[in-house]
Amino acid sequence: MTDTLLPVQLVDAARRVVDANIAAGRRITVAESCTGGLVSAALTEIPGSSAVFEAGFVTYGDLAKVDLLGVSNDVVETFGAVSIAVGWAMARGALAKSRADVAVAITGIAGPEGGSVKKPVGTVVFARADKDSDPDEVTADMRQFGDLGRAGVRLQAALCALDLLMPGTTLDP
Repeated sequence: MTDTLLPVQLVDAARRVVDANIAAGRRITVAESCTGGLVSAALTEIPGSSAVFEAGFVTYGDLAKVDLLGVSNDVVETFGAVSIAVGWAMARGALAKSRADVAVAITGIAGPEGGSVKKPVGTVVFARADKDSDPDEVTADMRQFGDLGRAGVRLQAALCALDLLMPGTTLDP
C-alpha cells in the first residue's frame, strides 16, 4: 500500500516528473490557482523531490497573482483570471521569482459555480515558461475538461500540469 494522501494516479505522475527532471538536471516551479497547491502537494509526496522542486506559488485570488507573481492588474481586469494572458504572466512570474529552469502555471474554473458561456466550468489555462526561451514567445493553452465536478476538474488540471513539467513536452493547442 502506498503511503500517500493523494490519488495514486497523481502521485505516480509526480514521481515520473521528479525522476525525469533529476535526470535532466533541471529545477521546476509551479504557479497554481484552481488546483490550490495540488500539483505542489503531489510533487512533495515524492521523497527526494527537493532535488528538483524549487517552489510552489498558490495564487488563488487575483491580488495574489498581482502581488506574488507580478501579473499586471490591467491584464487581469482586461482578460480575466482564466485567460491565456494571465496564465502566461503567472508562469513568467513564477520563473522570475524562483531559481527554477521551468515553470508551469494553472488557472481555471473548477466549479461548481463561476463558469460562463464563454468560460464554462472545466475551463483551465496552462502555461509553461522556460528559463532559456524567448520571453515574448507565449507558450499557453486553454483546455475544456467539461464539468467533471470540482475534484475531477482539479485532478485533470493537476495531471496535465505534471505532464507539462516533463522534459521535452510541449503545449499543443
